[in-house]
Amino acid sequence: MKWLETDTENCSVRRTLDLVGEKWTLLILRDAFNGVRRYDDFRRHLGLSEAVLADRLRKLVAAGVLRAEPYREPGARTRSEYRLTPKGLDLWPVLLALKQWGDTHTGDPDGPVLDIRHTDCGAPVRVAVLCEGDEQATLTTRDVTVRPGPGARPLRP
Repeated sequence: MKWLETDTENCSVRRTLDLVGEKWTLLILRDAFNGVRRYDDFRRHLGLSEAVLADRLRKLVAAGVLRAEPYREPGARTRSEYRLTPKGLDLWPVLLALKQWGDTHTGDPDGPVLDIRHTDCGAPVRVAVLCEGDEQATLTTRDVTVRPGPGARPLRP
């Protein structure tokens, strides 16, 4: 079966984009990775409407990407902080790859807004595609073979 003969309804990329493929969702995740936890801080930093922010946070919590933890400031009502779950933390390389591509192709001429470096040695951090074999080689699209996987189904006419 060839790619154009494959039904893509159950594609992992498609399902991932259904969850996190909207601009505001990705920006909420970017901020969460950079330590933003509270609704008012997300709203102030991102400049989006309350309705959109509440909707995106609700969806991310329902999907298990974020978890809501209650907190209460003295004299105020109980509110939620939003923390990345292990499922959410697994999105870090995806966001880092988007940043890396953006720094290269759409970045500010003065340089990136975020400078991400390895804590131990101070070297810049990059996303790479690695072979899981013994050599752990860094790969490009020329180095891989793509074929239908076990979930592939024929495209229906």
